[in-house]
Amino acid sequence: MERSTLDESQNPGRSLRAEEKAVLAALLGTSVEVLNQRLKSCAVEDMADGGMGSVRFLQGSSGESPVFDKAVAEAEYADADGVGVSIVLNVDQQGNLFELDFWKVDFSPLREYPRPELLIVKRVYLASRYCA
Repeated sequence: MERSTLDESQNPGRSLRAEEKAVLAALLGTSVEVLNQRLKSCAVEDMADGGMGSVRFLQGSSGESPVFDKAVAEAEYADADGVGVSIVLNVDQQGNLFELDFWKVDFSPLREYPRPELLIVKRVYLASRYCA
């Protein structure tokens, strides 16, 4: 098997999927249309979380690695198999989106990505910025 010679700093990531944008809009209390305007330059990478659906936001070329600061929104829902899932939206120390973190309480992969109407949003704080 051939190994990639690209390191993480060369990985441009990917755009948010429509269902990820819908969950973000629900967590932030905004519309997908407004979110699309604010997230034009955002890229994400899938996190190694066992298939739970977490993504990390990739920042601009500042050269510094972002550092977790705080949670700005939390929600929960029941996956298709009835197992509880916690979702937390975190920002970095500059107030930029850092990660959308999913945690299924039994550590199994998600069976179905949540629809916004199934989310029970527990708390929302305002992020100062969306992406650098």
